[in-house]
Amino acid sequence: MLSHDYSFTGKEEFERIKKDGTVYQSASFGASYIKCPEAKKSKFGFIVSKKISNDAVDRNRIKRAMKEAVRQSFSDIGKGLEIVFFAKPDVSRKSTAEIMNEVKSFLTKLAD
Repeated sequence: MLSHDYSFTGKEEFERIKKDGTVYQSASFGASYIKCPEAKKSKFGFIVSKKISNDAVDRNRIKRAMKEAVRQSFSDIGKGLEIVFFAKPDVSRKSTAEIMNEVKSFLTKLAD
């Protein structure tokens, strides 16, 4: 599980990343990110709205898959990234492994 130390804490942080960040789009999610080399650690946020699924179990499964992919890729990511992930409707039809692979692929591209 991804530690709370690496999570955004308030709406203001989410809004800042959404507004000022660079946008990446994949089939299952969008991501807005900012590279901050002076930051001591990377931070992440995950948004899965009710438009994706009315069922909280599905929304939580999607968030857990994304968080686990970030945790497993942590050594590749490095410091100084702020990323907010936005789930798309197609993500609810994908397995946990497919979601994790897609997130890991994005993080690998970002680290290069």
